[in-house]
Amino acid sequence: MNKYHWRGLSLAVMIILAGIVFNPYSAAAEEFHWGFKKATNGVPPDAGAAFNQVLDKYGAIYKGKPDEKVVYLTFDNGYEAGHTESILDTLKTEDVHATFFLTGHYLTSATPILKRMVKEGHIIGNHSYDHPNMANLSEKGMEDELSRFDKKLKEFTGIERTVYFRPPKGIFNEKLLSHGNKLGYRHIFWSIAFIDWHKDKPKGKDYAYGELMKQLHPGAVILMHTVSSDNAEALPSFIQDAKKEGYVFKSLDDLVMEYEGVEPVF
Repeated sequence: MNKYHWRGLSLAVMIILAGIVFNPYSAAAEEFHWGFKKATNGVPPDAGAAFNQVLDKYGAIYKGKPDEKVVYLTFDNGYEAGHTESILDTLKTEDVHATFFLTGHYLTSATPILKRMVKEGHIIGNHSYDHPNMANLSEKGMEDELSRFDKKLKEFTGIERTVYFRPPKGIFNEKLLSHGNKLGYRHIFWSIAFIDWHKDKPKGKDYAYGELMKQLHPGAVILMHTVSSDNAEALPSFIQDAKKEGYVFKSLDDLVMEYEGVEPVF
């Protein structure tokens, strides 16, 4: 019996994200949909025993230490909508480094912005080449998505390969986590998110700022989408006010060293 299916048990782990209830075990065998109950009052979210167990097994990460006021900024870029350069301007002004999880489409359609990200010291993460449901792919298909992205990234930037991977739409399974590990990838999820991926449905700067501050917690891995004008407009105030509350911004490299128990070298 697969220990993550809990067959024959009445317990069903229900996860809540953005007010929507998900069952992390979909009808498709071995398929998980990432979700959690949002953080409140500075208390980090908990994805639940089932998710924590499977993520820990493969070294996947979604948050940092609960007693240190550290924030890790990550952005998902599937396509360019004209707001990423404003985000990069803010990050440069505030001296904050982020990770941008890109797709193959973004590499080829927004190459100048990609090169600026690299030049300014941001980490490039792998979000797959074509943004498919990776849990539906064979191991060969998974490898093809990851390697095609890395090959194109190297062509444009000289970077040999990525080491951080984020599954499209947060859909994954054990096969993806296991095979990704074998290929040298660390899977990165998130602990703060909100509905911000509708390019043509802006809710305003105050909405994005409010969601970020409301969910802010020690060890936060924040996911934002760069297609949102709300995020670009809210980011300066969010970073400045988080700093006023004693938070510092670090990179995923720092988070992984922390996870591995390795002291950073300065």
